[in-house]
Amino acid sequence: MSPAARSSTATKRLIVLFGPSGAGKSTLLKRLFKEYPNEFGFSVSHTTRQPRPGEVDGREYNFVTRDQFETAIANNEFIEYAQFSGNYYGTSVKAVKDALAKHPRCILDIDMQGVKSIKKTDLDASYVFVSPPSLAVLEERLRNRKTDSEDSIRKRLEAARAEIEFGNQLGSHDIKIVNDNLDEAYKKLSDFIFSKP
Repeated sequence: MSPAARSSTATKRLIVLFGPSGAGKSTLLKRLFKEYPNEFGFSVSHTTRQPRPGEVDGREYNFVTRDQFETAIANNEFIEYAQFSGNYYGTSVKAVKDALAKHPRCILDIDMQGVKSIKKTDLDASYVFVSPPSLAVLEERLRNRKTDSEDSIRKRLEAARAEIEFGNQLGSHDIKIVNDNLDEAYKKLSDFIFSKP
């Protein structure tokens, strides 16, 4: 089915991607957004971490101070939020509403705590678990990025074990995609998204 034909079948829908850092979620999303530039809104998360080289405020993340983030928490502005490696990460209600107002579908890229939080809301979401082929492959991907310290890599691997354990649980997802071949993983993702009414 062509992108134009697929687009005509879309309805307002929230799609939640989760999986460990390094599983390839961002790569899959970039490809999806490139093929369907007008189809998807991406809810840009907030974070208190510093931008990495090449990252742009409002594109990869909304970069805010700790005080700003904690004020937003106090004002109940987040659907979900969590702390990782000393930094906050969160999805705001406004970011999701803004994305759905402009596009047929909104995609969230969040961690397992976020998935658990969203499952407690009345949001009608589809859940996609993106898994690496193995922890060894995941570690290799994280090291090849050359963006994280050794301590950060260790923390990400520890978090990855928990994410994979959660993702393998019955009921945690609607589809599990093992990203060992990018083309195949991408086809499974796009086929799943566009199979939903």
